[in-house]
Amino acid sequence: MAMPHKSFRGKIHYTSDKPGREGQERGREYFTVTAHADGRHTLQSHCEIDDAPAVMRDVTLSFDSNWLPADCFVRIDVGNRFVGSSWFRFTDREFECEGYTVNEGRISQRVALSAPARVFGTHPIAADGLLCKIAALDQGPKMQLFPDLYLCSLDHRGATGPMIMRHPIGLRLGFVGREKLTVGAGTFDALHFRIGESDKIEEGETRNEPGKHPAYEMWTTADGHYIMLKAWVSGYMMTSYELVSLEIS
Repeated sequence: MAMPHKSFRGKIHYTSDKPGREGQERGREYFTVTAHADGRHTLQSHCEIDDAPAVMRDVTLSFDSNWLPADCFVRIDVGNRFVGSSWFRFTDREFECEGYTVNEGRISQRVALSAPARVFGTHPIAADGLLCKIAALDQGPKMQLFPDLYLCSLDHRGATGPMIMRHPIGLRLGFVGREKLTVGAGTFDALHFRIGESDKIEEGETRNEPGKHPAYEMWTTADGHYIMLKAWVSGYMMTSYELVSLEIS
């Protein structure tokens, strides 16, 4: 019997590019993206970052048929200790959060929106691939600015919160082009995207704070589902990400 949805189940390896640690595994991510028959998508992701303090993250993020965020759940541990868990919901005019964090206690947030939110950053690498859906593919490699960027954490590893946080600068995302790409999971038609100012020869100082994220290159599938195939980030992070297995059903 044919299923009324399509599922993509995969694993992403995180490896270090830092001198002396080249190729060393520093984390992993297991994910499922469900494409529903009516155009909705749901991501379920379990992420593990080994570098101290270790981060463990579980995310369920849903999109409506227009690829707009609909609802989300995020739970994080840092240093093998619970940090927080929160539920998020989007409407055309409001973004809400109900949760609990060790630092803030019980939280209840409401943010008025002038237009539906187009993106919500939750920090799984698979979620970064889905984020690329908002980029226009007919404007070349120039950066496209999306000023209203909301995240569950402003920390680059997503190790705080989770709660509603607005990025002070917004998202700069560019479409570089179409490529044929081979990764551990196979060979794919790919879309190449770029976040930041990595088209510059020299990067400015990068560190773990808003506006200082290093250049971020990403390749997703070109099938309309934006499954992350490969990514790398430079600067102080110096990490590569690769899809090593993928099952489609």
